[in-house]
Amino acid sequence: MLLEGSCHCGAVSFRVESPHPYPYQRCYCSICRKTAGGGGYAINIGAQADTLEVTGAEHKRVYHARIDGTQSPGERHFCGTCASALWVHDPRWPELVHPFASAIDTKLPVPPERVHLLLDSKAGWVEPDVRENDKRFDGYPEESLAEWHERRGLVR
Repeated sequence: MLLEGSCHCGAVSFRVESPHPYPYQRCYCSICRKTAGGGGYAINIGAQADTLEVTGAEHKRVYHARIDGTQSPGERHFCGTCASALWVHDPRWPELVHPFASAIDTKLPVPPERVHLLLDSKAGWVEPDVRENDKRFDGYPEESLAEWHERRGLVR
């Protein structure tokens, strides 16, 4: 599925192909929640890095979080004008890019269930909306993004 996204002010826009466009993972880690999580979590989608096309890249900035005192290689891309979170890319997995669902302008499909990640890191004021079919993890699930979509017949 072709995903089109942009920042709030319109300075940066992008297009990327996603074989897994269901926005199902809600990450409550402090990095996601503080850099992109208005609801106390962020939702990342999986996409193919080699298909990413960016307009207005000169307005884009990159943030590298510090984890246990060490700079992460993960690149959190955001608009330098309005600070909208756009996508995450980690050079350890060069074939992937993870746009934030909040930056996507394309109508996204509703996931049949959600996975709630790193709930042990959530802010005290956050009340996760965990439904009957949803999964909860204090860490990361053992099932990959691709496996989750394949198991549900959601691969496009």
